[in-house]
Amino acid sequence: MIKIIIADDHPIFRAGITQTINFQVDMKITDECGNGEELLSKVTEKDYDIVILDIDLPGRNGIEILKEIKKFKPLLPVLILSAYQEQRYGIRAIQAGANAYLSKEEDKKILIDTLRRIKGGKKSITPKMAELLADEIDLTSDKPLHEKLSDRELEIMKHISLGKSVSEIAKLLSISVNTVNTYRARILDKMRMKSNTQLALYALENKLLD
Repeated sequence: MIKIIIADDHPIFRAGITQTINFQVDMKITDECGNGEELLSKVTEKDYDIVILDIDLPGRNGIEILKEIKKFKPLLPVLILSAYQEQRYGIRAIQAGANAYLSKEEDKKILIDTLRRIKGGKKSITPKMAELLADEIDLTSDKPLHEKLSDRELEIMKHISLGKSVSEIAKLLSISVNTVNTYRARILDKMRMKSNTQLALYALENKLLD
């Protein structure tokens, strides 16, 4: 039997996850708590096979608690189950020692499959996480940041750098405003930037507007 402890500050969510897991014949939620400090206390006192951990917790967040767990129980598998999508905290969680990172919106079957996969200390990486990790590796190389962009992303980056509005870009490329905003968010994420001004300065410095 796979013994699992869950830490999440929403009792109704914990109850739903507990019901899903306890329905399985090979695993069971044997403990639960609503904050990180309580989790640390229980993990030091008892033995569990897996920890399910939320990021948004009262006091210290889940990433900090994860690092603490890995200090004294480095082999204990931890699944980060968060309301945030992978691109927000996924890489940070994996780098901090998480065995898997899932959004709370994922299908219940994926949750169960992931728990079985990480039992014993293995990693479980979703296709989205694999893509983000590959991007992270590429971004730490000597390649210019803009080479990580697709042709379409680079095209939109140039238009943004030239000071065109979202609606102007949408009309020019015959796509919706929402699509342009999605591309812009993806470009900023890949370029590790926070504003159109930073994109424009980068484009000028790297002669992308010539």
